Amino acid sequence: MGTDSVKKFYDESYASLGFSAQRKYPNEELCRFVGRNFSRFTNAEKSSKRVLEVGCGSGSNLWMLAREGFDAFGVDLSRESLLLAERMLESYGVCASLSVADMTQLEFDDEFFQVVVDVFSSYCLDAQQAKLFINSVRRVLAKDGMFFSYFPAKTSDAYTNHRPARMLDSDTLSGIYRPNSPFSGNHYPFRFLHPLEYEQMLVEAGFEVQYSEIVSRSYRHRTEQFSFITIEARKVG
Repeated sequence: MGTDSVKKFYDESYASLGFSAQRKYPNEELCRFVGRNFSRFTNAEKSSKRVLEVGCGSGSNLWMLAREGFDAFGVDLSRESLLLAERMLESYGVCASLSVADMTQLEFDDEFFQVVVDVFSSYCLDAQQAKLFINSVRRVLAKDGMFFSYFPAKTSDAYTNHRPARMLDSDTLSGIYRPNSPFSGNHYPFRFLHPLEYEQMLVEAGFEVQYSEIVSRSYRHRTEQFSFITIEARKVG
C-alpha cells in the first residue's frame, strides 16, 4: 500500500507541476560525495563506472552524474518523472539509461554497478522494505562498490513534532500533515533514522561505513529545522 501511495503522489505531482515538482539542480551533498571520491579521475576513466540513482525523479541529479562522465542509470516508480528526466538530460546534451522500477527489486545483473545513489528517495520505504532495498543495492554493486544516501534524520522537527501524523512504527510517520512542517503535504509513509541506526543497518547488510554526518537547515524563517543523514558505505566481502 505504501508503494502505491508514493507512486500515485508522484505521478500526480509530476503530471501537474512538471519540473516545478522537484529542484532542477543536483543535491549539494551528492556533489560533495562525487568530489571526495572521484575528482582525481578523468572523464574517460569515469566513463567506465556505472552509476545508478534510485528514485531519480525528473533528473536533477542524473544530468550532473552524466555530465561528469559516468555511465549513468536512473530508476523511478513514476513514469511521469522519467518523461521529464529525458527532457532534462537532453537539455544538457547528455544521456542516461532510464527505467520504471521498484527500488526494492532492482532488475540489474549482480555486481553491475560501481556506485548506487539514493538522494531523499528510500525514506518512503518501511523497515521491511528498507532491508530489501539495501540487500538489492548490495547485490547489484560490484566488489568495493559505493553506496551514497541522503536520508531524513530523527532530530528533525517534522519527526519530533509530527502530530497530527500517526506513528506507523518507531521510525515511520503516516505522512507529513502538520501545515508548517517542511515537506507538509507528503501524505505517504515517511521514515526517519538516527545515524547509528542507519550505520548498523548497512554493516549488517555487508557494508563498511566510510562517511556519516548530519546536515541541518532551517525553514519558515528559522522556525522549523530539518536534518538529513548523509552517509556513504563500501561493499565488503
